[in-house]
Amino acid sequence: MAEKIHNIKNLIRNRKKLRSSLTPAEAKLWSLLKNSQLEDRKFRRQHSVGQYVLDFYCSSERLCIELDGIAHFTDGGYEYDTARTEYLKTLNIRVLRFENKDVFENTEGVLEEIRRNFIIKQTTPPPLCPPLLRGECPTKLAL
Repeated sequence: MAEKIHNIKNLIRNRKKLRSSLTPAEAKLWSLLKNSQLEDRKFRRQHSVGQYVLDFYCSSERLCIELDGIAHFTDGGYEYDTARTEYLKTLNIRVLRFENKDVFENTEGVLEEIRRNFIIKQTTPPPLCPPLLRGECPTKLAL
């Protein structure tokens, strides 16, 4: 049986705590990602993979989004982020990183970068054919 690596039980309390205390940048981005608002992709917030809790995760795209505040720019923060990114790469999970300020100062740019990293491209269904008029033959429309 394969080892469970997503949302393991020993991180439940930590994930709940993180979800209830989002940073302002996380709250803003979550308001734009939740309920499949971004190209119908389902994102989860504070989703754990292995020992790491990801800010946002889209399982259909295998895409992690991390928002970096001041703690990420310390030596320890950088090392932790690097180790996490390397671990996620081994699971074929791609990581996008944005500074907190980018969420406020360049919201559309952040969303566009996320869209650009979607592997599964949205396909729009073909337009519906207009209903046939009474007595009209479908082959007549094709002419």
